[in-house]
Amino acid sequence: MKEIHVSEIQKVIKNISIEMCCKLPLSLYESLNAARKEEDSSVGRYSLDQLIENADLASKEMIPLCQDTGTTVIFADIGQDVRIIGGSFEDAINDGVCSGYTSGYLRSSIVNDPLFDRKNTKNNTPAIIHSRIVPGSTLQLTVAAKGAGSENKSFVKMLTPADGIDGVKRTVFDGVRFAGGSACPPFIIGVGIGGNLEVAAICAKRAAVRDVDIFNEDSRYAELEKKWLEEINKMGIGPLGFGGKTTAFKVNIEYFPTHIASLPVAVNLNCHSARHIKVSL
Repeated sequence: MKEIHVSEIQKVIKNISIEMCCKLPLSLYESLNAARKEEDSSVGRYSLDQLIENADLASKEMIPLCQDTGTTVIFADIGQDVRIIGGSFEDAINDGVCSGYTSGYLRSSIVNDPLFDRKNTKNNTPAIIHSRIVPGSTLQLTVAAKGAGSENKSFVKMLTPADGIDGVKRTVFDGVRFAGGSACPPFIIGVGIGGNLEVAAICAKRAAVRDVDIFNEDSRYAELEKKWLEEINKMGIGPLGFGGKTTAFKVNIEYFPTHIASLPVAVNLNCHSARHIKVSL
């Protein structure tokens, strides 16, 4: 049995909260530069130049990539041979988020109630935590800062099996067209297929925070990821919606078994600042 003290979790989350808001994942930064080399549109090239410069300055000065430092979303894969000691696991995560966002001078974007009070909690808590028990003696945390601009263009649609692959594709592509430039492309397009209403959305969120250089382990889904990305980039929406060859950096698909009468589909967009970090304890 491996023991992990909550103070270690709190410290890691604090440091990640700051770093992820200021530094792009390397694979995403490389995708920006690759897109710049391939872009034909002068406005598209200019837009990508601005995004690259922004990423460089944010990393150098340790300032946020975007003023919207997002909702903190955490996927926690807890090894069944891990014992968390010294306090509450979720309290440790929220303490880490609070410490990171306040000491890092990051914008606090969370309000306490969605309809009535809407008072800012002033420390970006509570985080949204998705936990699951997995084999092993490791605690793996995937931490993401999810901005509202792209999140607001995300959705779940309940299809039926008769809609098939074509129906799923149409749903995804219609969602990308609807988002257009308002969700700050180039996107990471997270697609969740199967499960039920909430599981499809969680699958899409997991997909949206997957690195751009990782494909689905199932070759059939991996092929869809590649094919749909190629077709989406022919839409011409382009960087920041000003037109060009790169509307998305990646389509990521996650799936889950579903009911015989159901075919849920969720689309969760991530903007060009797809901020996330994965760490294992």
